[in-house]
Amino acid sequence: MAAEMALRREAFLDHVKERSEYGTAEEAERAARVVLALLGAHLVGEVRAQLAARLPEGFALILLNPLQSAEPLPPERFVRATAAWIEGATEQTATWDVSAVLSTVADAAGDDLLGEILLQLPVGYDLLFGRPQPT
Repeated sequence: MAAEMALRREAFLDHVKERSEYGTAEEAERAARVVLALLGAHLVGEVRAQLAARLPEGFALILLNPLQSAEPLPPERFVRATAAWIEGATEQTATWDVSAVLSTVADAAGDDLLGEILLQLPVGYDLLFGRPQPT
């Protein structure tokens, strides 16, 4: 069981690393932690629980114990908040970070759950997840 969890975690981070500008798994992990902590604050109830069940265990816990957010952030503010939490990040690098993590999350979630996730988020997150929705 533990080996399977570890593998899923490595696979998750490999995807994030491939899709971002990162050289190391540590950088990919830092981005994943920040983005999932912010995302968790935006999701509630069954949708958050279902998504957590599809993530590697350590990341699931971050999603379920998120940073508190007073209000749902529109996509550009979500990116800015990410930049603020990642040392040395700019808005440009944070955009890559968010997209790399959220597109990996979208793969883990699958289309049906992603649709429910997007219903809980402000307009425009479909692009951050790399899944533009028809308008």
